Amino acid sequence: MNTTPRPLLCFGSPEMTDALPLELARHGRVVHDITASDDCVALPKQQDFSVGLVHLDESQLDPATLRRYLESLNELNRGGNQVKWVALVSNAAVASPPIARMITTYFYDYHTLPVDAERLSITLGHAYGMARIGCHSVRQAADRAMQFGMVGRSPGMRQLFGAIQKVGAIGLSVMIRGESGTGKELTAQAIHRLSPRADGPFVAVNCAALPKELIQTELFGHEKGSFTGADRRRVGRIEAAQNGTLFLDEIGDLPLDLQVNLLRFLQEKTIDRIGGSGPIALDVRVIAATHVDLEKAVEEGRFREDLYYQLNVLHLEMPALRERGEDIELLATHFLRETARAIRPNVKGFSEQALNAITTHPWPGNVREMINRIQRAVVMCEGDLIRPRDPGLDQDTPNCTLMRLAEARAKAEREVIETTLSAVSNNVSKAARRLDISRVTLYRLLEQHAIDWQKKGAG
Repeated sequence: MNTTPRPLLCFGSPEMTDALPLELARHGRVVHDITASDDCVALPKQQDFSVGLVHLDESQLDPATLRRYLESLNELNRGGNQVKWVALVSNAAVASPPIARMITTYFYDYHTLPVDAERLSITLGHAYGMARIGCHSVRQAADRAMQFGMVGRSPGMRQLFGAIQKVGAIGLSVMIRGESGTGKELTAQAIHRLSPRADGPFVAVNCAALPKELIQTELFGHEKGSFTGADRRRVGRIEAAQNGTLFLDEIGDLPLDLQVNLLRFLQEKTIDRIGGSGPIALDVRVIAATHVDLEKAVEEGRFREDLYYQLNVLHLEMPALRERGEDIELLATHFLRETARAIRPNVKGFSEQALNAITTHPWPGNVREMINRIQRAVVMCEGDLIRPRDPGLDQDTPNCTLMRLAEARAKAEREVIETTLSAVSNNVSKAARRLDISRVTLYRLLEQHAIDWQKKGAG
């Protein structure tokens, strides 16, 4: 018998629990009663509960009472308090379809009344063990790997976290590069929170999503009567970010004529509203982001070189998800936990086949794609484990073939890089241009493939 007292939440009718604490105390349990009318958040915060009992009886078969119980259980599980619930039910209650669905969705196990304290204690012991395993293997691993709202422990993410710390306190413009779905806006928000402007506004603008004819008004605002339909003054996004941070996502899609106006703002720290009578002085830090090669856009005349240098004072590179091998399972488990908690608490994890499919998928849509697929998987899952078909991943291709494909892709990528470097006498700048990627990306690929170009020539 375990002689260390273990705290146990007891949620239900007092009649059922009057004699139960004494019985459970003999088995090392200390019962803490809580009712639906209690503050269902305060008690769990005072002590670390991992297992709880819930009494369900015939009087709780009406929809309103069941909904009240569900809301209370969800409230108890918020903020990371993932309690393993054990239901105590009568034979009549467990035969009820609503109660049965509730048990299979929310509960670790159930016992019928009258309670056999010996058998119940064994079940509680198993529940404590499962709760502890889950806590250490999933939640704590994700929490240790989380910074700035992003989960990651791969070299690329550790480098990113370090860079965020460095540039946060600096008031200069920042350029964030990376493929769509890699978390550029999360990075911009982290920089803002670390800056002296953290108490000011964070205003995000997606330059690619705004209609061309509205961008001028959206960014710079207008005065009342400045054009047909301008029935009131409108403050633009730049002005709304006064004393804070303006995040310009997909800056590479900003039209050339608007690039001139943005450049003037960056140089002079003033804007002119459409129809305004004079310049307005502003104090705004600008963080820009793009998934396109701006150097190439400058060469082709699609992006102003002077604006590029104004924005690219400090720059960060977002690693693609396919380059974050050791993060993939960690991210998938984190998103599954968050999604299941809100939608389907009975979904507990991934099957081995699903994990194989997830870790070998190329993730062209990066983290955004993973979130969408995990959400779909939780909705489509028919049991308590995600299968490969639930997130829509290819389950027909054997895992060994997928691994060979991934290895072949890596080998081909390495050969192309080495061939290109050899053709330009190991000049990294020239090689990056030939490969149509940025130098930062090429440096990362050189490190990833362990290509020691410095011994072969200069970059």
